[in-house]
Amino acid sequence: MERKAVIFGIKGTTLTRDERNLLKHTKPWGIILFSRNIKNIFQLKVLANDIKKIFKDPNYPLLIDQEGGRVSRINRIIDLSLFSQEYFGQLYKSDKINFLTRYKIYIDMVSNILKNVGVNINTVPVLDVRRKNSHKIVGDRSFSYKSSIVKKIGKLCIDFYQKNKIATVMKHMPGHGLSKSDSHFEVPVIKNKKKLLMNKDFKPFIGSNSLFAMTAHVIYPAYDSVFTATHSRIIINEVIRKHIGFKGILISDDITMNSLKFGLKDNATKALDAGCNLIMHCNGNIREMFDLTKVIPKIDIFTQKKTSHFYKFLG
Repeated sequence: MERKAVIFGIKGTTLTRDERNLLKHTKPWGIILFSRNIKNIFQLKVLANDIKKIFKDPNYPLLIDQEGGRVSRINRIIDLSLFSQEYFGQLYKSDKINFLTRYKIYIDMVSNILKNVGVNINTVPVLDVRRKNSHKIVGDRSFSYKSSIVKKIGKLCIDFYQKNKIATVMKHMPGHGLSKSDSHFEVPVIKNKKKLLMNKDFKPFIGSNSLFAMTAHVIYPAYDSVFTATHSRIIINEVIRKHIGFKGILISDDITMNSLKFGLKDNATKALDAGCNLIMHCNGNIREMFDLTKVIPKIDIFTQKKTSHFYKFLG
């Protein structure tokens, strides 16, 4: 499979000539879509088909960041800003039967829209365990303050989407809930000891059957005092692969975020060297995308194999 180990975001609601040229000649592993790429359901379907035609691949990986609540990319199609993960976490606590019915209806509805337009991967669930002093970037994107609830609803989320043939990307591994800063702007440092991290923050990710996961741009000095999880061989090998036992494709969070300090190309290569299988570049800056293609290698054998599993999953 001749693809680069990168997922790109594009700039607008249609492909530019430069973007078409980039996709055709560099063959990124996938494309991720955001609100800026969506006018309505008809336009989105045309855009998805245009991307897939370039690769002559009806199952080409198209991702979207559709969490619900504050992070609802399809709000121009249907307003889902009410349905945050916190909303469903609270419903679970108050009325488990009603929760199960509503949550399934919500995911079935989102899945139907995604399948209709041709999107096959959603970057959910957020499995970060919220704290009273968590940064607001976590906030209502978390299901709960309790790791057991985060784990239970997260498993349901993955299962419901998979029954609809939509793959999931659980995040932000190995756990962003204790951070007191926003990794879009600065490097969060979580100084808690291994015991707490294992017993609470890492727990929701264990035993998951999500095909994909996303790393956190967070430093955990108990394991690695220098590098964020995205750039840390120690955390990826010892925590994500061994302790959590994640066996799927590991994707970096957006490498243009300010929490990564090594420059664009180095941020990408360091993530891949540390053990990420794919890196993600989201802002749609075409010059940056062309620059990255010069240093990003083709996907390795492991990623090829897991990509084949993803295609089999889609049927």
